[in-house]
Amino acid sequence: MVNSVDFIERLKTILQHHQLTASMFADKIAVQRSSISHILSGRNKPSLDFILKVTNTFKDVDIYWLLNGKGEFPKKEVEKETVSPTLFHQEQSSVVSSNNKSIQRIVVFYNDGTFEEYKK
Repeated sequence: MVNSVDFIERLKTILQHHQLTASMFADKIAVQRSSISHILSGRNKPSLDFILKVTNTFKDVDIYWLLNGKGEFPKKEVEKETVSPTLFHQEQSSVVSSNNKSIQRIVVFYNDGTFEEYKK
């Protein structure tokens, strides 16, 4: 469960880091300004939609750090193209299975809860 007091402090850290007021932050993530006010005051808890809007808008915010303080802020970007370029560029016979299915994406899950997705 998310500790509301700690979550509020992490949210304030994001605001300070990006030099945003609560109103500017609300506009940036496309939520009502009152929603930010209610979360910052502790009146309301953040919804999953709110959390996803924050992490989708601010790529330097790690969802695990935002929710439970694990990890770091700002997060270090991991180079997504670390997979060999031959992953999807092999001969079709080696990528296509016997029933003509081909690989569309590969998702790698790490033990720290993060993941990387590679799409064709």
